[in-house]
Amino acid sequence: MRDTRRRLVNLAVQVTAALCAVAVLAPLVLISTDLLMKGFSSLNWAFFTQLPKPAGEVGGGMANAIVGTIVLIALACGLGLPVGVFAGVYLAEYGHGRLGWCIRFAADVLMGVPSIVVGIYAYTLVVLPMHGFSAYAGGFALGVIMLPIVTRTTEEMVKLVPGSLREAALALGVPMWRTVLWVVLRTARGGIITGIMLAIARVAGETAPLLFTAFGNQFWHHGLNGPISALPMQLYTYAISPFDDWHRQAWAGALVLMGLILLTSLSVRLLTRGGFRATL
Repeated sequence: MRDTRRRLVNLAVQVTAALCAVAVLAPLVLISTDLLMKGFSSLNWAFFTQLPKPAGEVGGGMANAIVGTIVLIALACGLGLPVGVFAGVYLAEYGHGRLGWCIRFAADVLMGVPSIVVGIYAYTLVVLPMHGFSAYAGGFALGVIMLPIVTRTTEEMVKLVPGSLREAALALGVPMWRTVLWVVLRTARGGIITGIMLAIARVAGETAPLLFTAFGNQFWHHGLNGPISALPMQLYTYAISPFDDWHRQAWAGALVLMGLILLTSLSVRLLTRGGFRATL
């Protein structure tokens, strides 16, 4: 009787876990299917190579927005990744005092700040002093959003590195800073890169902060000191327009944006597959 009850409870837990897994995957499958059905038919060579047409005209593409998205993400990574990774290493290795607690608290608060607030902050700190919208301001805003995600992820991944690796390196006479760089970071590299990809996916679809910083541009950008377009802003503009052709291109742009994130994630998974061995 007791064994039968145990099996029933085990079966119920397994079924519940399976249903929860399906519930998690269902939104992704539904969104991906909807994007493929509505966006794939709108993809063509002109979409990737031409600029947007004037309002009301049929055709054109989002070449400037695709390039702008890549530029903004690159600028955001240049700001958010080095600071976030080294801040996470500091918190994991040395942040046991009051300063470490303050940094963790600030990162947690910043992670919950609405992106539009970050956009206003970047507008005040970068756009106003520079007297104009620019790619630098947009990259700064996205970098600030990435910063707490990378910091906290790096801290947790570094904490998972066994202490015996650190002790072995120190016992061989390796300085602490080299131990952290060449042993700890290499061992945790797979998890850190995964956290970085989560941060990139988080900022790739942001629209609100870019409206205050990058502003958008219907043409090719000429330098990083001027306004620049991005796929999220272009999607927003097209989605609220009254033109059917722009709605069609908005679906295609959403599919391309999701595809870029998916390809980046798969590339990182392939590069980090099998893990890394720490070398001295």
